[in-house]
Amino acid sequence: MTATADPSIMIRNGMEAPMRLGVLVSHLREEEKLILAAAKARGIETTLFQDRSLVLDLTSPEPPAVDLVLDRCVAHTRGACALRIFDCWGIPTLNSPQAVDVCDDKVLMSAALATTGVPTLRTAVAFSIESALKVGEAFGYPLIVKPVSGSWGRLLAKANAPESLRTLLEQKQQLGTHHHGVFYLQEYVAKPGRDIRSFVIGGQVIAASYRNAEHWITNVARGAVSTVCEVTPEIERMSLAAVEAVGAEIAGVDLVETPEGLKVIEVNSGAEFKGLRSTTSVPVADLIIEHAVNKIATLKGAR
Repeated sequence: MTATADPSIMIRNGMEAPMRLGVLVSHLREEEKLILAAAKARGIETTLFQDRSLVLDLTSPEPPAVDLVLDRCVAHTRGACALRIFDCWGIPTLNSPQAVDVCDDKVLMSAALATTGVPTLRTAVAFSIESALKVGEAFGYPLIVKPVSGSWGRLLAKANAPESLRTLLEQKQQLGTHHHGVFYLQEYVAKPGRDIRSFVIGGQVIAASYRNAEHWITNVARGAVSTVCEVTPEIERMSLAAVEAVGAEIAGVDLVETPEGLKVIEVNSGAEFKGLRSTTSVPVADLIIEHAVNKIATLKGAR
């Protein structure tokens, strides 16, 4: 199959037909509604895959008739599993299962950033309370404790001294799941009342915003207020290096201002852009669909 002049139209069985886009979701938030509307405006057929009702038959597979699946799932375990299955069936996804796995696992993400030379916060992993206390001695306090997997600023904690770190980790151990058996520990940076969220699509930083909050957790989901942030050369360079390190094509990059310059906090493969939208006229959803269309056309043209 080859693309026609309009990349959202494909040739199937000698006839023109619109591209078919699958969208994997947990909930239809504002962002997903905008993405679906942008696809409809371009005449793209969309199939909605809701993770709670999705059934994927592994032994008698019937792959869905879509050209690509766009991942907008917020249930990390379900989303990662579904993406791997689509990938096994030969259905390309945005982002790839490999990139999503890295972004959803803070240990893998931090290792990817550090080993590729992306400036990031000093981070360590420990597997016992006593070894974690040694990290505290090396990094100093306060020390941030994060879950290996998670979003929206949930289950983050700040230990101000060895005693509070021990109490936090003892509590995590009592929770009993394997997720809490790995202690992900990060240096504390006194933010200037804000951090930065940049949004990258297809190798371009399309926009950025400040996330302002009095609390040290500056997630919009936790009440932070988004304001306009100019995309500086440093923001652009750092953001592109970060997404390249994790292998993502569409991602939000969280950065923090430090005395040594910007550092990457993390990369989010299924980033929300509600806060960002309020600060820019850039049509984020339209650009996501445009990138998906171009990717489908490129993949079809290579066959």
